[in-house]
Amino acid sequence: MLVPSITTFLITLVNIGILFFVLRAVLFKPVTQFMADRTKRIEDSIAQGEKDKHQARQLFEQYERQLKGAEAEGEAIIKAARETARQEADRIAAEARAAAEAMTSAARKQLEAERKAAMALFRAEAAALVTGAAGRLLGREIDGEDSRRQAEIFLRDLARAGKR
Repeated sequence: MLVPSITTFLITLVNIGILFFVLRAVLFKPVTQFMADRTKRIEDSIAQGEKDKHQARQLFEQYERQLKGAEAEGEAIIKAARETARQEADRIAAEARAAAEAMTSAARKQLEAERKAAMALFRAEAAALVTGAAGRLLGREIDGEDSRRQAEIFLRDLARAGKR
């Protein structure tokens, strides 16, 4: 049978110790360092992801505020445009009313002038007819100036009576 000797035991123990230190220096430290670096990169990625998520949330909220501001500004612009359009429509309507009133006034003045001209012509013709009729009734010629004056007085009296 095999009996272990102390020397073999000690040599094995020394071999295991040397193997432990060699493996630790060559394998364990780089693997541990690799794992630590990997953990740090993952933690940094998570932190960057949280930071990006927070920044995205802030941008989203900022864009929402800007959108609401733009909507309010758009409504204000539309309201101002409607008010301007209403004022312009009122101004155009007022100008149209003023133009219509001016045209009506001018037409009335023209009608009044034409009426006066027609009345003057009528009076002159009526005075001539009255003078002619009076001359025929009296059987003699009446002085033209005197008869015209009398005819005009008569026609004025008739016109005053007609206005009442």
